[in-house]
Amino acid sequence: MNDRPANLEPPLAELDSATRRLMSALDALESAVERRREADRDEDELATRIQALGADRSRLADELDGSLVRSRKLERANREIAERLDAAIGTIRAVLGEANGAGADHEEDEDE
Repeated sequence: MNDRPANLEPPLAELDSATRRLMSALDALESAVERRREADRDEDELATRIQALGADRSRLADELDGSLVRSRKLERANREIAERLDAAIGTIRAVLGEANGAGADHEEDEDE
């Protein structure tokens, strides 16, 4: 006189199997969520690095522009100095030439 039906055990086995599948699926879902969080952290870290690289690039571009301006100023100053030196050398040669010419004229005067 058992009040329970005889076919009660198979549904319990199916329920147990379904519970195990559900637990396995939940574990897989939890693992997937953790991987996604990790990927998001990696993405955030990568975005931060890219932003830092962009800032470095901007800073380096500014420094390069400043260096180019400074280089052009130095080249211009170098040309001006070279022109002045050439003019000074020319003047010195002219003075020396006149002195040599005057010295030669003076020697001719003495010979006479």
